[in-house]
Amino acid sequence: MKHLLFHVSRILLGVIFLGAGINGYFVILQFDPFIPTSPEAMALFEFHYLLVAEKTLEVICGVLLLCNRFVPLAVALLAPIIANIVLLHIFIDHSLLPLAIVLLLLHIYLLFYYKNNFIKLIEKQPSVP
Repeated sequence: MKHLLFHVSRILLGVIFLGAGINGYFVILQFDPFIPTSPEAMALFEFHYLLVAEKTLEVICGVLLLCNRFVPLAVALLAPIIANIVLLHIFIDHSLLPLAIVLLLLHIYLLFYYKNNFIKLIEKQPSVP
């Protein structure tokens, strides 16, 4: 059961971020997005390079999650993006708040699943090699 939930979380998070990243490139290239985007979120991307950087990271992390390669790295890279998504939908645009909560729960589960990979990051007195 634990492994099934892991794979479902990993694949679902990968599909969501791969789709959102590709959808972002449609917006960047001035095409109509295939998934509706939040106008409030797009208004925050005043600088074009920031949207390109975020969407590129989303695509890379989505592919890594779907390929089951470097998953802890992908989870770590997605942490600030997911935090930004959740905060945006709590304080500015409530329309996609349920999706943001699902992203947060999936991310927390993957963080918990890979907790041994991250525990060294929060050591008070790290060992020196």
